Amino acid sequence: MVSIKLGAVSMDAPEDKLYFVSTDNRAIIINDDFLAINYIPENSINLIVTSPPYNVDIDYEGFRDDIPYDKYLEFTEKWLRKAYELLKPDGRMCLNLPIDKSKGRDGEGFQSVYADIVSIAKKVGFKYFSTIIWNEGNISRRTAWGSFASASAPYVIAPVEAIVLFYKKSWKRLSKGKSDITPDEFKEWTLGVWAFQGENPKKVGHPAPFPLELPRRCIKLFSYVGDIVLDPFVGSGTTVIAAYLLNRTGIGIDISRKYCETAKNRLIKEAKVNFNKILQY
Repeated sequence: MVSIKLGAVSMDAPEDKLYFVSTDNRAIIINDDFLAINYIPENSINLIVTSPPYNVDIDYEGFRDDIPYDKYLEFTEKWLRKAYELLKPDGRMCLNLPIDKSKGRDGEGFQSVYADIVSIAKKVGFKYFSTIIWNEGNISRRTAWGSFASASAPYVIAPVEAIVLFYKKSWKRLSKGKSDITPDEFKEWTLGVWAFQGENPKKVGHPAPFPLELPRRCIKLFSYVGDIVLDPFVGSGTTVIAAYLLNRTGIGIDISRKYCETAKNRLIKEAKVNFNKILQY
């Protein structure tokens, strides 16, 4: 076991699960199944910023993304319960979701992903605060029309995603801290429609990445300097990169060694992170 100091608490993690740890313990990549982790202390995380698998048959490493929709919702409830346990009483979660989906397992048709997951999160215990609509400007990539120019069976597709804001017990932070958001950023970002481009999967080496701007805004708006930020599906490492650059501690978890390697390389290259441990295979 390796003991890592995280602010006022310590995390005693199995050495073989720690894929990457920076010299200052502010950037941590864990190669493990989020549902199986029992070494991150409960009530220790200030903010979760994540985008879970969408179940639209994306080719992730080490995860089936085409399971039946009811099984997907069962998986969602499990990881949300885990996330709830780890958050502090005044902890928050920014959850990036599609409004709905039409891709995935054959015969299931359109599914109300946003509504279903919000309902499950509330069932688990999360309190709902608000929703930000993210316009990622991908309307030009549209290829599905249903019955084109006909009322027979047209498809209505929203070229946006949602960033749902949840909290555990108290939306108001229970302790004081230092904010680093500017007045102009605050005024712009507290309007519930954000417009910035999505990320190129080929650029970052992950099939479904979000751009750095998404966690950057969430972290500056909803956390203090020095807070602990967690992404339980870290993928290419974007949340941890943003947290590190903004002087928070970022913890990223992924079941795929390939994506842990991608996240490690991006942390070293883009965030200039010095490291004292890399897991060797």
